[in-house]
Amino acid sequence: MDDSSAKISQVSQDIPPFLVMDVLERAMEMTEAGEHVIHLEVGEPDFDTPVHIVEAGLKALRTGKTHYTSSTGIPELRRAVADHYHNAYGVEVDPQHVVITSGSSPGIFLVLASLLDPGCEIIMSNPHYACYPNFVRFLGGVPVFVPVSAEDGFQMNPKDVEQAITDKTRAILINSPSNPTGTVMDPDRMEKIARLGVPIISDEIYHGLVYEGKEHSILEVTENAFVLNGFSKLYAMTGWRLGYLIALPHHVRPIRKMAQNFFISAADFVQWAGVAALTNPSDETVQMKNTFNQRRITMISRLREMGFKIHVDPTAAFYVLADARHFSTDSYTFAFEILEEARVGVAPGIDFGSNAEGFLRFSYTNSMENIVEGLDRLELYLRTRFGPLASQVAQDPQSVS
Repeated sequence: MDDSSAKISQVSQDIPPFLVMDVLERAMEMTEAGEHVIHLEVGEPDFDTPVHIVEAGLKALRTGKTHYTSSTGIPELRRAVADHYHNAYGVEVDPQHVVITSGSSPGIFLVLASLLDPGCEIIMSNPHYACYPNFVRFLGGVPVFVPVSAEDGFQMNPKDVEQAITDKTRAILINSPSNPTGTVMDPDRMEKIARLGVPIISDEIYHGLVYEGKEHSILEVTENAFVLNGFSKLYAMTGWRLGYLIALPHHVRPIRKMAQNFFISAADFVQWAGVAALTNPSDETVQMKNTFNQRRITMISRLREMGFKIHVDPTAAFYVLADARHFSTDSYTFAFEILEEARVGVAPGIDFGSNAEGFLRFSYTNSMENIVEGLDRLELYLRTRFGPLASQVAQDPQSVS
C-alpha cells in the first residue's frame, strides 16, 4: 500500500514542535558523533530519585503492586496529596477530588478537556510554558494571551486579565513558580485574579523549589480552582511519570471517565513511591534544593557579566530567562548557533511565546562543574562572534539597543 493513502490528521500536522526538544535532539546527535555538549536547555533535575522513594517503589514491586488501580489512583496517595496541601498551605482538600495521573501533562490534558468546547477560550500569560497553547488548540479551544513584561517581573496584571475575559472564557491558567521565568506570582495579584469570577487552573509543579520568599497555592485564596502538580521536579522523579490534579467537584466524574478511556491508571508501584515522597521528607530533597540555589546564584552572576540582561532575579524553579536582544532578535537561530559553535544547549525564548522572543532560557539542572564550563564556552563564543560588542554590553547593557 502506498504510504500516501494513510491520511494524516490536520490537528497532528498543525501542532508545533516543542523547540527545547529540537535543541536537545540535535545535541544528542552531536554527542553521538563524538562532540561534548553541555546541556543547559532542559528542565530535568540531574539528581537521582531519593533512596527512600526508590526503596518504596521496589518494595511495591516485590509485593505485587503491579496491577491496574482505580483510574483516579490509589486511596493512600490521594489522601497523601490532600494531607500535603493541608500541611503546606493550610487548605482542606477532599481526597475524592484528587486524580492521580501519569505525570502532570496528562493532568493538563484532562483538566482542559473537561472545560473546553470548540471555540472556548483559556487565558494565559505570554510568555508561558511552551505546551500550554498546544494543549488548548489540540482540544479545539483558543488560547488568549495576556502580555507580561520583564520590566514588571513577568507578573500578570489583574486588570489586563479582566479585559481579556469574554463570554467564551472557561478558565485562567497560571503557573507559579513559572517556567520559563523562574518567578513567583505576587500573592496580591493572585488573589485579585481569583476574584474575577472565572475558574483558575494553577500549575504548581515547581512548588517546593523556591529560594527566596514563599510560593502560594491558588487554594489559599479561592475554591474555584483546579490544581496541577506532580513529583518530577521536587523529587527528581521525571522518569517515574507521576502527577496529580485537584478538580472542582462537578468535574471529577467527567475527568474520571476520560482517565478510564485514555490512560487506565498510573502505574501501581509508582503510586506507592509517590506516597513515600509525600509522607517521608528526606534530607536528599533539602540538599538538592540548596544545590540548585547555589547554581542559580552563580548562573545569574555569570550571565550578567557576559552582557545578558536579567530584568528580575528568578527566585524559584530552575530557570533563568535572559534578555539576549542586544545580541540577536532571532532566539531560535541564535540558540542553534550557540549549540553548533559553543557546544552548549540553551532554550530559545520564542518557544515560550512572542514576548520571550530575543530571550534565551538557561536551566541550572546540571552540575556546577558543567554549568561553569558551559558558561565559559558561551562567553568565549560571544567574544569571538561579537568582538568588542560583547565587552561593551557586559560593561553597560544599556549602551547597545
